[in-house]
Amino acid sequence: MEHKASVLENLADVRAMIKRHKRNDTLFAAIGLLCLMFGLVTLMLLFWQLIADGYPKFNIDFLTEFPSRRAGRAGLLSAWVGSLLVMAVTFLTAVPVGVAAGLYLEEYAPKNWFTDLIEINVSNLAGVPSIIYGLLALGLFVYMLDFGQSILTAGLTLGLLILPIVIVSTREAIRAIPVSIREAAYGVGATKWQVVYDHVFKYSYGGILTGIIIGMARALGETAPIITIGALTFIAFLPPSPITTEPPFLNFEWLSSGFTVMPIQMFNWLSRPDHAFHVNAAATGALIIIVTLLMNGTAIWLRYKIRKNIKW
Repeated sequence: MEHKASVLENLADVRAMIKRHKRNDTLFAAIGLLCLMFGLVTLMLLFWQLIADGYPKFNIDFLTEFPSRRAGRAGLLSAWVGSLLVMAVTFLTAVPVGVAAGLYLEEYAPKNWFTDLIEINVSNLAGVPSIIYGLLALGLFVYMLDFGQSILTAGLTLGLLILPIVIVSTREAIRAIPVSIREAAYGVGATKWQVVYDHVFKYSYGGILTGIIIGMARALGETAPIITIGALTFIAFLPPSPITTEPPFLNFEWLSSGFTVMPIQMFNWLSRPDHAFHVNAAATGALIIIVTLLMNGTAIWLRYKIRKNIKW
């Protein structure tokens, strides 16, 4: 009887503890939801205000006109073309190197102190402020390699910026592949390369692609490293076209051309006292946010679609 009473008393304590923990879970979920809603509502209000301020400039002329000293005639043509070309260089330099480095570190690199040192530094580089990359690029690409303040320099700078993001996302996507996939491939006689290319890479490219798009979205909105390397704030011309009508149909002069990008153009208009330029800046900011949200939305949609089609 004494033992039974003790059990009942402990049972009451256990039930009280479970009830208390459930109450704490509910309280934490409510606080988390409140913080999430506060952030979302604040972001939506700021975004709505940006759209309302820049609404008068939401027309095709704003995208097809060059910047001007008259706010009513100022457009974004050279800025969005410059952003597009810089993003092309960033993609071509960061993505192949980042994906290859992530595959090597995860599948081929020996597990020793040197590999651990590289992994730690790659993870730390992902959190370094972007202006540090700008200072590095100023010394390396502008002064040492003499690339000048060009599209090539800007693309390489942003490529360095997103390189750690691409490497880390590639490694995380590869780690998500079950070990049984590799073991089954080795079991039927596949070589190391066949396992990596035909199974590991093909099953993980959804996560890799997501990391690449998120990294490119970050590069699109970066301003500090581009200002540091000396991007121009007023350009009334376009770089030479990368494609020509004569063989070999490719022109690389645009890589050494001066440039501006949308965040720089927005910064330039915000620094002017005339309110009409601030309307242009608001329209540019809204456009950058919309493109960034579209890129992130595409990344989420691709990841969902690719994972849905994978049957382990």
